[in-house]
Amino acid sequence: MHVLSNTPLARRTVLRGLGVSIALPLLEAMSPRSLYAATAANTAKTGGAKSQPRIIYCYVPNGVNIFDWIPKESGGSYQLSPTLKVLEKHRDDFSVISGLSHQHVEGGHSGADTWLTGARLKAVPGKDYSNSISADQIIAEAIGAQTRFPSLELSDESGTGAALHTHTLAFDRNGTPLPAENSPQRLFERLFVPEDASSREAILQLYAEKRSVLDNVLGEAKALRGKLGASDQQKLDEYLASVRQTEQRLQRQIDWIDVPKPEVSADGLKLSAQSNTGRDRAAWLETMLDITHLAFATDTTRVITFEWSTESHGFGGAGESHHELSHHGGDAGMLAKLANIDRFHLACLDRFLTKLKSSQEENHSLLDHTTVVYGSGMNNGERGGHLGTNLPLLVAGGKALGYKHGQHLAHDPQKNPPLSNFLLSTIQNMGVETGAFQDSSGTLAGLD
Repeated sequence: MHVLSNTPLARRTVLRGLGVSIALPLLEAMSPRSLYAATAANTAKTGGAKSQPRIIYCYVPNGVNIFDWIPKESGGSYQLSPTLKVLEKHRDDFSVISGLSHQHVEGGHSGADTWLTGARLKAVPGKDYSNSISADQIIAEAIGAQTRFPSLELSDESGTGAALHTHTLAFDRNGTPLPAENSPQRLFERLFVPEDASSREAILQLYAEKRSVLDNVLGEAKALRGKLGASDQQKLDEYLASVRQTEQRLQRQIDWIDVPKPEVSADGLKLSAQSNTGRDRAAWLETMLDITHLAFATDTTRVITFEWSTESHGFGGAGESHHELSHHGGDAGMLAKLANIDRFHLACLDRFLTKLKSSQEENHSLLDHTTVVYGSGMNNGERGGHLGTNLPLLVAGGKALGYKHGQHLAHDPQKNPPLSNFLLSTIQNMGVETGAFQDSSGTLAGLD
């Protein structure tokens, strides 16, 4: 066993070889020995870590009413737009970013597929759909081992959906979608309800059965690989990478099976709220965000993606059809209704930010240690439609992670840095050292 030295390893140390930088997770050696010991003691006593970075990417579909969304002024002296006034009390805790886009994506209803990946889905010859790893999963790969759940994937539809109509924002290193949860009841039980003896035995039995299957698959694949050509070997390697990730997820369940879950009360949570009914819309969103707050506060995870609605439908606060209104054609009445939906969503965000800000840890609020990204992979523009440019975006919280707020960072939609620059900034501000993401040209200037 190695003993930690008094001189910590640099937090952003990377392995460099063959021209590639490989991000390391947060290691014990990256903190002074006394600090690590104190953190471990606090974690054991309270069930939650102190002052750890968290991040949530919140996605709304179908764009926004840009007339009421984008501020007219830029910089720190900008005036809040009519829609953004909903967040007025948090003005100093968020930044508005306009003009960015994923410059190579196809657009349309695939906004959620590419929002965190920036992938050109039809870039691979012979494939109609080929995605790549999402920003959240790059972070989860680096720091996820420190929590019971490396990441959580939430949506108003469960599972993964279909190509170009995804139910999730998260994609692994092979571009495989990670299934999302949409039930507050199931999510709460998964995070906070202890397994009884029979459930524990069932998990162990399932693990043993799946381990046996995986062992057989890996053994047969090894024998098969030498008989394949180069192209088929590559396809097999991609498949085996997914198998190994499944293996790692199974192992994590066993590693944590005897670690007690945090004791959290369900009082006040509307766990029966439904995502697919207009009358439950506000209650469902608030409950999912309340559980998200609890997950962060108990250090159950530090990485979350949340698709508030899928691209082709979704409800406003009164059950309006969000997708239908996105095809407004410039109609004033439809634009007014679209702005109402935007304000409804931001009211939910306002409530979530208030909860994070009211939760204290050490000398900061939970909001100061949490990056909250909110935006869409679609802009319906001045005439309505599904545009992939000038995407609505704001980032809140994370002041202790280096973010500078209270500003409107305005970019020319025709001459702008890629949205991947912003995503790279969020990755690096979570303590993950990597020099590039997708088509990034660097980090986004002005955020810190």
